[in-house]
This record gives sequence, C-alpha cells and structure tokens, in this order.
Amino acid sequence: MSLNELHMLGIDIGSTTVKIAVLDNDNNVLFADYKRHFANIQETLSELLEKAIDKLGPIKASPVITGSGGLSLANHLEVPFVQEVIAVSTALQDFAPQTDVAIELGGEDAKIIYYEGGNVEQRMNGVCAGGTGSFIDQMASLLQTDATGLNEYAKNYHALYSIAARCGVFAKTDIQPLINDGASREDLAASIFQAVVNQTISGLACGKPIRGHVAFLGGPLHFLPELRAAFIRTLDLDDEHVIAPEHSHLFAAIGSAMNSKNDTVVSLSEMQKLSLIHI
Repeated sequence: MSLNELHMLGIDIGSTTVKIAVLDNDNNVLFADYKRHFANIQETLSELLEKAIDKLGPIKASPVITGSGGLSLANHLEVPFVQEVIAVSTALQDFAPQTDVAIELGGEDAKIIYYEGGNVEQRMNGVCAGGTGSFIDQMASLLQTDATGLNEYAKNYHALYSIAARCGVFAKTDIQPLINDGASREDLAASIFQAVVNQTISGLACGKPIRGHVAFLGGPLHFLPELRAAFIRTLDLDDEHVIAPEHSHLFAAIGSAMNSKNDTVVSLSEMQKLSLIHI
C-alpha cells in the first residue's frame, strides 16, 4: 500500500460510541472499528486512529465526520461534516441500492429512513432513549446479565409478555412482577426485544408501512441477531427482503468516508495529533 495514495476516512461520533472507517478509492473497507467513548470522545478517536495506523501505516486520507456528536468536533478539527442520514444513504446506495426502508438503532437513538422514488424521509426518536441500546442494557441488568446474555436467552423463548419500551421506568414496572411470578429469563429476554420492536414501529413509523427491502443497521441490530429476528418476524419479511450488511454497525462511518470530496487531506498520524487538541 502506497503511503502517498489518498484514502477516505469516515468518523462517526455517536451518543455512546466512536466509529471510524478507512476506505480505498474503490470503496473497499481497509479498516473499520468502534469503541465506547464514555464521554471521552477525542481520546477514544485517538485510540481508534492509533489502531488504524498500526494496520495501515500513516497513510494520507481525506476525512469526513458524521454523527449526533460530530458537528462540534468537525468544526474544531476543520474537517467536513455530513448529516448522518446522508452518510447512511450513501453507503446503502453502494451496498444495497434496492433498500426501501432502513431501521437503525444506536446507543441512545433510533431512526427509520424511508426511500421512496428518490425522496428520503427520516423519522427519529426525541430526547428519550426508550427502545435503544441503552434501554436494552438497562433491561439486561434487571436480569443480571448483559445485552449479549439477553440475546442468548431469547434464542429459547416460548412466550412473549407485554412490556413497555417507551420508558425504562415503565418497562421495569412491567418486568419486576413477571420476575416475581417466576417468568423465565428466556421469555423475558425475548419480550424485551419485542418491546423494542413495538416501540420502534409504533413510535417512529406511526402507521406508515415498513415494507419492501428493509436494511437493519446500528450496533444493537448487528450484535443482537435475536433482536433483528424479532423485527423480521413482526414485519413478516422473507430472506429476500432482509438486508443485513457485514459492517452494519459502522455504516454511518463508511458512508461519511464515501462523502469525501478531498477538500482536506491529512495523514492518519496528523489526524491523531489533531484529535487530542482539546476543544
């Protein structure tokens, strides 16, 4: 790999994680990774860039930033910023142009993006993180496990209970009596996932049909196949209409890289140093 060859760097600053993706000029993903930032965004970005340098060397790249927490960092670093819906749409256009609807769950946000004849309509949750990754983590702690443990339990469920997902407090109020009554962890885990599905569809779609080719994006839907299965079951999708990209948890970072216009060119080493200059 030539150090002088120009690559594309996408950086996605989410509510709970930082993701980066390095692409070549043919949109091949050369490096992609993510890490929880625990509010230490710049240090986390530096660590991810260090990993990219270890793998690829101090190559030159044209960076673009996206994500709910990315605008101030983009201004600070004087790096172009692209809206997340544009980043995701760009990546989908390359990977799965047949997509009709994209469902994306993050740490604290949830989105449904409709693609209709060239028009794009995004629906997103408000200030409440109900039905997102942080909600799943909260519910997992009630069952004394983590999100991965929930996924394992949900594989063997037999019954589904009605659980509110709009608010963690309401959900706990529903779950605690079920635990006291001896409901199995398998059934509770599957019910929690079903509550996330119901909240996403009712709270965001608001009656607008989700049909056609549906893409599932974001960390929870990437790492929790039983959650994805609950969506597929509820939406009655067959395999042909399910789109689950290999890097679905990093899609916004990949899409932001694809939006590079070569306006700004830095080496990964320079970018890492810049990322540590505090705002």
